[in-house]
Amino acid sequence: MSSAEKIFQDALGAFNLQRYEDADRLFKKFLKSHPSHVGALNLLTIVLIRMERFAEAEPFIARAVKLDQSSDVSFYNYGIILRTLNRPQQALQQFTSALGLNAKAWETWNNRGTAYNDLQAYETALADFDQAISLNPAYADAVVNKGKSLVGLKRYDEALAAYEKALTLRPDLTEAWLGRANALAGLARYVEALAAYDKALSLRGDLAAAWFGRANVLLDLRRYGEAAAAYDNTLTLEPDLAEARLGRGNALAGLERHDEALAASDRVLSLRPDLAEAWLSRGNILVELGRSAEAVTAYDKALSLKPGLMEAWLGRGNAFTALKRDVDAFACYDEALSLKPDLAEAWLGRGNVLSDLRRHDEAVAEYDKALSLNPDIAEAWLGRGNVLFNLRRHDEAVAAYDKVLSLKPGMSEGWLGRGNVFFETHRPDDALAAFGRALSLNPDLSEGWSGRGNVFVGLNRYDDASTAYDKAFALTPDLAALEGERIHCRTHLCDWGNFETERDHLVRSVRNGKENTNPFAFLGVGSSAEDQFACAQLWTRKRYPASGQAVWRGELYKHDKIRVGYVSSDFRQHPVADLIAGVFECHDRSQFDVLGISIGADDNSEIRRRVVRSFDKFIDAEALGAVEIAKRISEEEIDILVDLNGSTRNARTEIFARRAAPIQVNYLGYPGTMGADYIDYIVADPVLIPASQQNSYMEKVVYLPHSYLPHDDTSRQVSDRSFERSEFGLPADGFVFCCFNNAYKLNPHLFRSRMKLLKAVDGSVLWLSEHNATAVDNLRKEAAAAGVEPDRLVFAKRLPSAADHLARHRLADLFLDTLPYNAHTTASDALWAGLPVLTQIGETFAGRVAASLLNAVGLPELIAETQDQFESMAVELATTPERLSAIRRKLAQNRATKPLFNTKLFTRHLEGAYAAMYSRRQNGLPPDHIHVAQ
Repeated sequence: MSSAEKIFQDALGAFNLQRYEDADRLFKKFLKSHPSHVGALNLLTIVLIRMERFAEAEPFIARAVKLDQSSDVSFYNYGIILRTLNRPQQALQQFTSALGLNAKAWETWNNRGTAYNDLQAYETALADFDQAISLNPAYADAVVNKGKSLVGLKRYDEALAAYEKALTLRPDLTEAWLGRANALAGLARYVEALAAYDKALSLRGDLAAAWFGRANVLLDLRRYGEAAAAYDNTLTLEPDLAEARLGRGNALAGLERHDEALAASDRVLSLRPDLAEAWLSRGNILVELGRSAEAVTAYDKALSLKPGLMEAWLGRGNAFTALKRDVDAFACYDEALSLKPDLAEAWLGRGNVLSDLRRHDEAVAEYDKALSLNPDIAEAWLGRGNVLFNLRRHDEAVAAYDKVLSLKPGMSEGWLGRGNVFFETHRPDDALAAFGRALSLNPDLSEGWSGRGNVFVGLNRYDDASTAYDKAFALTPDLAALEGERIHCRTHLCDWGNFETERDHLVRSVRNGKENTNPFAFLGVGSSAEDQFACAQLWTRKRYPASGQAVWRGELYKHDKIRVGYVSSDFRQHPVADLIAGVFECHDRSQFDVLGISIGADDNSEIRRRVVRSFDKFIDAEALGAVEIAKRISEEEIDILVDLNGSTRNARTEIFARRAAPIQVNYLGYPGTMGADYIDYIVADPVLIPASQQNSYMEKVVYLPHSYLPHDDTSRQVSDRSFERSEFGLPADGFVFCCFNNAYKLNPHLFRSRMKLLKAVDGSVLWLSEHNATAVDNLRKEAAAAGVEPDRLVFAKRLPSAADHLARHRLADLFLDTLPYNAHTTASDALWAGLPVLTQIGETFAGRVAASLLNAVGLPELIAETQDQFESMAVELATTPERLSAIRRKLAQNRATKPLFNTKLFTRHLEGAYAAMYSRRQNGLPPDHIHVAQ
């Protein structure tokens, strides 16, 4: 035997004994002298394959194939190596050549099938696996690989059957248990899938694919902590598996560890910058972090890599929704739906956009579509509940929120929604309980704290409200309406710490286009007419945009009389009802039909009953939705619809946004513009809105000749009781300055001015309304800080009788008005009771009302232009009794002769305004400023 033959025999012996390192060395030594020995080349290839040195094996098997085209084994081995080197297309060629030489080699059919699997040619692969199994029915590996093809085709039931057949052949075949788990996961049979993954791992604990599959199932089950741990095990075995790092990031996002999740997605992208799913994940995390603009960039990158990635279109839509880019959001959702029409989450997204746009009816339809596809989407039930709440379909809203909580008991927004419904339906205890549950689940839910604040304000518990608003403000300073409500609440308490700074910040917020206050709360902070206009426009545009489905479509009503409808939540014991009840009664029924539309609760008061009697028709619409009310108004063919609420609490501006009547008027309840193009007119007078300020009102101005404020001269009685000052804690001889305005109309600048007056007038006191104990304490502290004895502030408790309240005005000497928000009803009451009112005229509607009243009662000499003038006039009147007595006599005379308190005359003037509005409409003319003649 030659030395070369001996080397070959030694190499063959080492091969048979599985001493592969020796076999490798000896075969290579032999091949140096016999480089064309096909047998040695094939055996060396097998050795290197078994040592997993595939790249090293390739040139040897390539030489073998080139030397001998008749060996199916050579082609087969070459295919194995190429497939292992991730060159499946070339591997296919070799396996096909092998099968051309030996069509009964089931291993070759099986391995060609795996190459087709690598190329995702699953149908073709199935044919090869079936051929392998037909040749060897006990060939478990081919059955397992067939299962993989079926999983790739998402034919999970067939795949499961294949894996179960494989396990009957080889019960401990790890790959079969792994495949069975994958099929079960595809069928969403997650618990069984986990058990199968666990079985695979019990057979082979270092099987990365099993840890990875297990992690994916746990992620789908939202068991995020366990999923993260399973991904960690996967990455211990395969540190560079980008998909596992991606899954881990998604699990961290589910745990709301968003910063870590973002870092994980960045790590994935450093490994695989071309992985579209990683960009998708990054976008989703950025949305959760509130970085929606960056999220859009991430989604765009994902879509540049995979344009048909439906989830990226969905995420992009969600990001645009958060950015309030409604048109872009719709386009993205529609693109997602073009890829998957039954994508419930996209219908949900469309519903959310429509809800933000206040297109409530359309939003409900989109939420219903989402729920028809997947009735278990809690977020769709939540959106549906929120829209139904805005539509005042309260019972349906509560049912939707209950469904949310049945699906996700820990979803705080469900309790938040319930709280909002209970607040609006006057169930404060239930509302507080619901908000409490929401906050127990999520203490950082700013809307929950704000909701509690709103309830406490309604209960006049301003201390509790202030605490709740402070919590909300610390969490979300720009929460809609919150900043204004917070300041307004603190002014009820006369808590003026940092008032000027906070006021200035609120004004800047409005100028920057932020929805940080409702228009009513903004009136009293010292804002300009232009700022109030901007605030009203922003609020109306966001909350009450003009409906695209107007009820009145331009038709002309033909009636013998003008039909006027008054809409109010305050047909009850309320200043609005007290002021205007006489007007309702005085309307000329030969010229007008007068209807009342009540959108507020019946308090069963005498004024409520009187108001109801005063109308030709009364519609109790408190429980009705805006659409139903607007349709009812249209059916009544009301010509002129008057909003007596404006931007006050319990208003229903959405009725007017649907253009319920040809002419819509802002009057009485709210002293300012609505900022809405569907409100045609505002009723005022020349003092309230100078011609120079008309551009700060969306409405055309109707100028009544005297004052815009009505009065009930027959039923607004002043009691005949003769009170003593001592009954109210007033000094017998000292001068009594009086101000019965609400506490929120006071402010530190104004109060310091009033303290100057007390210092200037010996023995004088300031008589104020007692609204709450905290305000009393704070005002006394402010007085002391200004160098005034706190006892010189006297507080009047509420009297059960309005007539007695009016009568006690006689105990005061002079009513001191407030600025920037004047006395309105309180000034009218004071003058009606015979108490002179001293005012400083302001810039805005709310700050010019008292001047309007004084002009109409013939006392313009009590109108100051500046604070210095106001203070000097107050001191003069307090120290010159004869001057004050003359004014009191003049007021007593004018009270009966001047137009301010002449209800019938006022009604004729108001009717003149209505007739002019009506005439323009009937003649096809647009609204314009109207001046009613005396």
